[in-house]
Amino acid sequence: MALVPEGFVPPVDAETVTVEEFRAAAGAWLDEHAAELAKPLDDHSLDAEITQLSRIRRALHDAGWMRYGWPVEAGGLGGPDILRAVLGEQIAERDLTDATNFSLVEVLAPTMISYAAPELAAEMLPLLLSGREHWCQGFSEPGSGSDLASLNTRATRRENGDWVVNGQKVWTSLAQYARRCVLLTRTAPGHGGITAFFVDMDTPGITVRPLRTMHGIDEFAEVFFDDVVVPNERMLGGPGDGWRLANDLLPYERSTCFWHRITYLYTRLDLLLADVEKEETEPTATTDAALGAAYLALHTIRSRSRDTQRRLAAGEHLGPETSVDKILLATADQKLFDTARDVLPGAVELTDTHWRTEYLYSRAATIYGGTAEIQRNIVARRLLDLGRE
Repeated sequence: MALVPEGFVPPVDAETVTVEEFRAAAGAWLDEHAAELAKPLDDHSLDAEITQLSRIRRALHDAGWMRYGWPVEAGGLGGPDILRAVLGEQIAERDLTDATNFSLVEVLAPTMISYAAPELAAEMLPLLLSGREHWCQGFSEPGSGSDLASLNTRATRRENGDWVVNGQKVWTSLAQYARRCVLLTRTAPGHGGITAFFVDMDTPGITVRPLRTMHGIDEFAEVFFDDVVVPNERMLGGPGDGWRLANDLLPYERSTCFWHRITYLYTRLDLLLADVEKEETEPTATTDAALGAAYLALHTIRSRSRDTQRRLAAGEHLGPETSVDKILLATADQKLFDTARDVLPGAVELTDTHWRTEYLYSRAATIYGGTAEIQRNIVARRLLDLGRE
C-alpha cells in the first residue's frame, strides 16, 4: 500500500493549521458528506456498528483527515497529536460511529510507532487507520486486570528464535473482528519479564470466544493461546519492554480517548435534556438540580481533559496524575446515566431504549481501564504520598 497516493492533495497544511482551523475544516467536510456517512437506521447490531466504523475510517483516511497527527513515515500527514483528538471530537458530536471503538486506534497505533520496527509500522499502520483492519489489545487476564503486572500468559523461545505463546486473555475488546493483536506475555519473572508481541489473529492455536455483557452486546471476548508460534521479528521493542509499553499507552488512553468519550457524553446530555422537555409535566427543582449536577460532572472532566490534551501536545510527560482523569470520567459517566434513570421514570427499568443499554454499560465505567479503587490508590500513594496503607 502506498503511504501517500500519487496526486493526493491534503485538505489542510498539517504544519501550519491551527486547532480551530482544523476543527472548522473537518467539521465542514463531515457536514458536506453527512448523508453518505450516516449510520444505518435499520440495524443496531454490533456487526453493523463495526461495518460502520470501517466505513468511517476508510472515508476519513481516503480524504486525508484520518492521517493528521500521525508521522509521515508511517503513512500519516504529520502535525500535532491534538489534531487526532479534534477529529474524534467531530465524529462523536455527530454520532457517526461508536466513540469508544473509534478511539481504540489511539491506544494501538502509538504502540506500533514507538515499539515496532519502522518497516513493520509503515506496512501495518495504514491498514488500521484506513479501516481495512481492526486490531485488539491482549492485556487483561483472569485475575490480572488492574494488576496487570501479575499476568501469566507465557512466551517461550524456540531454538530457531521464534516464540511459542500459551495462556488466556479476557475482556479483549472486539477480538472477534481483529486481524492483529498487541499482546503482553511473560518471558521472565517480575515487571522486567513482560514482553510484547504483534500477533496475527489467524495464527493456528488462537481461539476467540465472545462474551455477552449485561447490556446485551458481545463487545468483549476471551482469547486462548495454545502453542501459538510468533516470529521474533514481531516482538515490540525488546525482551522485557512490555511493562514500559503498557505504561506508555496511558497518555493516549487517558487523553485522546477520554476526549472522544467526553464529547460523546455531552451528546447524551443533549438528548436527555430534549427527552425531559418532551415530558408532559414541568421539570421540578429536583430535576433541574439533578441535570445541573450531571452537567457539572461533565464540565469538570472536560476541563481536566482539556488541560491533559494541552500538556500532551506540548510534549510533557504524563504519569500517575492521569488517574485523576480516569476517576473524574468514570464519575461523570455514571452520574449522567444515573440522572437519566432518575428524571425519566421507567426509561431504564421499563423500556427497551438506548437509555437502558447505556445505563447498563455505564456500570462498567469504574472497572474498565483500571478500577476506581486502583486509581484512588495510585492518587493516594504516588500523588499524595500517603504510603502503602
